[in-house]
Amino acid sequence: MGNLIVITNLAKSFDDKKVLDNINLSICKSERAALIGPSGSGKTTLLRIISGLETPSQGTVQIHTRNIGYVFQEPRLIPWRTVEQNLLFVNPDAELEDILAKLRLKDFKNHYPHQLSGGMKQRVNLARALITNPDLLILDEPFSSLDLPIKLEIINDVLLQWQERKFTMILVTHDLKEALLLADRIIILSSSPGRIIKDLTVDLNPVNRKISDPALLSIESDILHVLSSAY
Repeated sequence: MGNLIVITNLAKSFDDKKVLDNINLSICKSERAALIGPSGSGKTTLLRIISGLETPSQGTVQIHTRNIGYVFQEPRLIPWRTVEQNLLFVNPDAELEDILAKLRLKDFKNHYPHQLSGGMKQRVNLARALITNPDLLILDEPFSSLDLPIKLEIINDVLLQWQERKFTMILVTHDLKEALLLADRIIILSSSPGRIIKDLTVDLNPVNRKISDPALLSIESDILHVLSSAY
């Protein structure tokens, strides 16, 4: 399977502070990659470079698509528009019934953002990214403010959508368990300036993973050992 993203010798500085250094990374089509690392390791900056919101100070980034969906940490919904109107604002030609049903939003399509729970807002955030049928889905800490049961539901929603659409996915998270549940590849960055210090494969069935699975627990232990030296 071909590469969707190829990053070569990438570095990024803000003024005199280097936040990323010597990043070399290829991500295949349909791959689900998670970026983890200490605060300040440049995870979100790398996402922003991949999505075109930032430019690298050095190196090259090849993205073989312009069709990118971005799920932000905050839903960023337009407050005076309903759920349906928020989605149509992004894609006026979208057929909404299917995605509304699959993300359990059908009964809320005429609600305004202030009428929705945090979990529902984040489902709308996800739906908005998916209705353009992206080749690349970028998730920037999208579950951090959610209670565990809602978080697990939405993680499962993402995986079901991936099974159906086979988009490439990149997740940034501080929560290792989120990465273990969602990703088939976990890329660990060092403390600032962020460098890739480990690239692990999670070769397990993507749907209905359990954190209590001994195989996941073993991978978690390996990652925690690497992270302990990343600070």
